Amino acid sequence: MAINKNHEFEELGGIKCAVVEKNISKERADFLQRLLTLNGYQVVVVPAPPPKVAVVAEPASVVEVVPLFTVGVSDVMFNAVNAVFGRLLRTADHQVVTLAYWQQKKSGTDDSIPYFE
Repeated sequence: MAINKNHEFEELGGIKCAVVEKNISKERADFLQRLLTLNGYQVVVVPAPPPKVAVVAEPASVVEVVPLFTVGVSDVMFNAVNAVFGRLLRTADHQVVTLAYWQQKKSGTDDSIPYFE
């Protein structure tokens, strides 16, 4: 059981893992896997269970199901919030991972800009 919502863990692919993110796209899962593997974590990516939806009587509308994934690391002490704001993660060019880089809003990092002003 998690201490709080920010520190969840569960068994992914037969390995007890700290959950990094749930219900994310394949592109986001690939980004996180590359970044966390680069930082020395054993990353586990598994397909997320299909969302529970109510059965609709209209068979005419076809809903395309996009596959979603859950990303975790085998280090159950890992916490994504602490890792980003504690400046514990690095990019491939040894720069500190910023919040904007983690959220994929920027392709590079600029550690001179504070997170909050």
